Amino acid sequence: MNTESVVEFLGNVPLLQKLPSSSLRKIAQVVLLKRYGKGDYVVREDQTWDGCYFIFEGEAQVSGPAEEDNRSEFLLKQFDYFGLGISGNVHSADIVAMSQLTCLVLPRDHCPLLETNSIWQSDTTVDKCSLVERILHLDPLELNIFRGITLPDAPKFGKVFGGQFMGQALAAASKTVDFLKIVHSLHSYFLLVGDIDIPIIYQVHRIRDGNNFATRRVDAVQKGNIIFILVASFQKEQQGFDHQESTIPSVPDPDTLLSLEELRERRITDPHLPRSYRNKVATANFVPWPIEIRFCDPSNSTNQTKSPPRLNYWFRAKGKLSDDQALHRCVVAFASDLIFSGVGLNPHRRKGLRSASLSLDHAMWFHRPLRADDWLLFVIVSPTAHETRGFVTGEMFNRNGELVVSLTQEALLREARPPKPSVTSKL
Repeated sequence: MNTESVVEFLGNVPLLQKLPSSSLRKIAQVVLLKRYGKGDYVVREDQTWDGCYFIFEGEAQVSGPAEEDNRSEFLLKQFDYFGLGISGNVHSADIVAMSQLTCLVLPRDHCPLLETNSIWQSDTTVDKCSLVERILHLDPLELNIFRGITLPDAPKFGKVFGGQFMGQALAAASKTVDFLKIVHSLHSYFLLVGDIDIPIIYQVHRIRDGNNFATRRVDAVQKGNIIFILVASFQKEQQGFDHQESTIPSVPDPDTLLSLEELRERRITDPHLPRSYRNKVATANFVPWPIEIRFCDPSNSTNQTKSPPRLNYWFRAKGKLSDDQALHRCVVAFASDLIFSGVGLNPHRRKGLRSASLSLDHAMWFHRPLRADDWLLFVIVSPTAHETRGFVTGEMFNRNGELVVSLTQEALLREARPPKPSVTSKL
């Protein structure tokens, strides 16, 4: 049995899907193959614990009271496991092979590989990862339940940032599928505003697992309410047709453009801008994003200047990310919501305009492998806005001009309602 087939098998064991792919490859190097005939004891009650067993082929049964021997919960099948989490140093029941049985055994000395500080990296603690990777870290609570939080230095706009919902929910879904299956599409709906001060619970529903595709639905829950829903489809890499009609527009190289921090400094000192605006920029609480953005056509316009409903900018994650392709796609999902829907406001901006926007739904299609810590060009167009809803479409290209992602989003866009006057007593 070659290492790749072992890795593929391990990727289908639900217990192991929360681990970084690098951990699975390490486990594949040290597991032992054991075979048993029908009726053989795999382990005996009170036998010293020697490791964690994964059923590769065949069936086994946990021996129970005689009248309960045939109960389904005592039957172990492919991808089931036993021997993990034993209280003490001995097995608490007999395990008997019900057919020709093959097990992969992770020796006791290597069982620490089943625990990791980060869901994305096996050799790095969460606090040593880049900020966006820390934002997208989740704590596995149960097999299909994860907990995420809003970090103090994460982007937030008085509420949980929509991109955080998308990135964390996609991370939760990704940690319940074979790591050889990578997300190729997602559809999400924003139902309620998220509270930045309390954790978010992500409940994953395993809708379907096929040979080449898997489907997951994720409910994000706060205070007992579902506040966000994501449905994602995953596919194992396959050879097929390849063409691309979309072309990357002619834009400046990102290395020649200014960062957001540099643009901010320029605006503070630009004499062509109103002094009131410059003072507002200078005194605003500026929290750097974990995503570096460079606009292809920086200008002196402000958020109250009318402009065409389109925008091009380069972006990438700050810091080096691990090589897990699932992480890179979660980062792109996170970053895609930073400016996307706001482009629909461009033709309607004017002096004194106070607007309110709220994402309603967001869809993405991942066409090709990508790296979120290398420059990607985001080309955004808003074809229409009507009845308080703005619609935007987007394409993402890598520096080679390959189309890697297509996106759409609909958002609530409207003038902010003036605050109601406070009622004062006339007495």
